[in-house]
Amino acid sequence: MSTLQGKTLFITGASRGIGKAIALRAAADGANVVIAAKTAEPNPKLPGTIYSAKEEIEAAGGKALACVVDVRMEEQIHAAVKQAVDTFGGIDVLVNNASAISLTGTLETPMKRFDLMHGINTRGTFACSQACIPFLEKAENPHILNISPPLNMEARWFAPHVAYTMAKFGMSMCVLGMSDELKSKRIAVNALWPRTVIATAAVQNLLGGDATVRGSRKPDIMADAAHAILTRKSTDYTGHFAIDEEILRESGTSDFSRYSVTPGIKDEDLFPDYFL
Repeated sequence: MSTLQGKTLFITGASRGIGKAIALRAAADGANVVIAAKTAEPNPKLPGTIYSAKEEIEAAGGKALACVVDVRMEEQIHAAVKQAVDTFGGIDVLVNNASAISLTGTLETPMKRFDLMHGINTRGTFACSQACIPFLEKAENPHILNISPPLNMEARWFAPHVAYTMAKFGMSMCVLGMSDELKSKRIAVNALWPRTVIATAAVQNLLGGDATVRGSRKPDIMADAAHAILTRKSTDYTGHFAIDEEILRESGTSDFSRYSVTPGIKDEDLFPDYFL
């Protein structure tokens, strides 16, 4: 399988960044995309809404359904899943992309922020998976893809930001457990993580600004890597913690220069992402 044509993807946090890039790549194949995200009204600090993303996806060749979804709210998840199934007839792919971040130490992390990260990252991933699995079971080539890091259980990945690491590793633990749990249902469950920092609104606003963006790659590399995973046979590829560059190398890509935000930048000058 080399195309997502006619497939229905339920993507959380798809109004911007990596989620939207994955949606646009699928749309280029003629896929149906459910944009499950919170932003319905324009925000001066965060570009894009579910409705502007819908326009872009449709312009790229796909069909789109914009749903206001806070993944901490079960009723909103289930309402969006029902609307997706009613509109497109089923769900083939779930991409758990929605995430909250705070690179703060234990004393500097308010419990409100701790709860936000765990509610969106870990609980949201579990809740969306739970809601979609009954429909994924009916799909021809069902996939769950979590945008989360490899499970490296070493202190150095926890110490600088314990709460955030716990929340992101929670998403990865869903991959570890669900990939085995759902194997008999033919549902692939994998994680995807970037080798370098990806230029997103979070990087621009929270994680270093322009200087970090200049040493980053575009979200397109994650979109192409996700596409490579989601077009694989679900029974042949599950339980993996994939890295974007490695996946694309396996698919025959050797030149990654087009993904760099700064033209001509050397690979060694790119910022490695967290957890790698």
